[in-house]
Amino acid sequence: MARKTYIAAIKEALAEEMRRDSTVFLIGEDVRIGVFAGTRGLHAEFGDLRVIDTPISELAVAGAGVGAAATGLRPVVDLMFGTFLYLAFDQLANQAGAMRYMYGGQVKMPLVYMVQNGGGISAGHHHSQAVHPFFMNMPLIKVVFPSTPRDVKGLLKAAIRDDNPVVFLNHIALGGQRGEVPDNDEIIPLGQGEIKREGRDVTICAAGMMVHTALKAAAKLAEEEVEAEVVDLRTLKPWDEELVLASVAKTGRFVALDESYPVCGGASEWCASVAEKGFASLKAAPQRVSNKPVPMPFSPVLEKAVIPSVDDVVAAVRKTLS
Repeated sequence: MARKTYIAAIKEALAEEMRRDSTVFLIGEDVRIGVFAGTRGLHAEFGDLRVIDTPISELAVAGAGVGAAATGLRPVVDLMFGTFLYLAFDQLANQAGAMRYMYGGQVKMPLVYMVQNGGGISAGHHHSQAVHPFFMNMPLIKVVFPSTPRDVKGLLKAAIRDDNPVVFLNHIALGGQRGEVPDNDEIIPLGQGEIKREGRDVTICAAGMMVHTALKAAAKLAEEEVEAEVVDLRTLKPWDEELVLASVAKTGRFVALDESYPVCGGASEWCASVAEKGFASLKAAPQRVSNKPVPMPFSPVLEKAVIPSVDDVVAAVRKTLS
């Protein structure tokens, strides 16, 4: 295995899938130059018909992806920022997510919407929101949120090969992170989480950048002889409920860590499911750690105060232990 950046792993996955399957193509705003570098250089290899720059109209680009998928192609639609999906909401909620059902299964919808999600680089409210809870609530749309270079490559390849629409979220602050990436054609199944750290005292569940926050919190707790188990969901819908419940059965305590708002957020879903299905295993009430319910500030100091921190996670774990 070679060590590569998160961005390099994205580019590698796209290139390999485009070479493997001629129906896979890339469409979006500035995909030829690659604003986030994950699509940079692909146009030189695959040309105008498979790497397509579009006008600045997210609704139109998202709709073009729906039409292409319905006719048998496998589009990857790069809309840059998660908040730009708001401008394409109708095409996802009313078309991509429902078309296969409304046509009685006669049409497949192999479609990936790829965006940056979350904050941490002071990009302001229009570019730093964590939008995943909206799409977790949409039937027939899968939602993926990797945390490492290895995971992003394996999950993106799985998403491109899936016959359903996938909202593929890359955390905006993870692009330069390095990690080992397999040289072979590793596919990570959607819906399969992974334990990133073994522990016996409390389960911390997270995805995306928050996995790294959870691991740092676990290291800090270990200094107090508290061993936290960190579960990386990797896919937010369908999420690996079985893995989380098995971990809670072992530890007896649960903290849900999610970079979104507390009301109807990811942490709320995970806590509700654990309380409903794992109640007998719990030694304390589950705890949620989420963003503060305010617009995302541009100020680095204020942004840091809004996004869950290591200290926030440690405090929540201590609460389950008290």
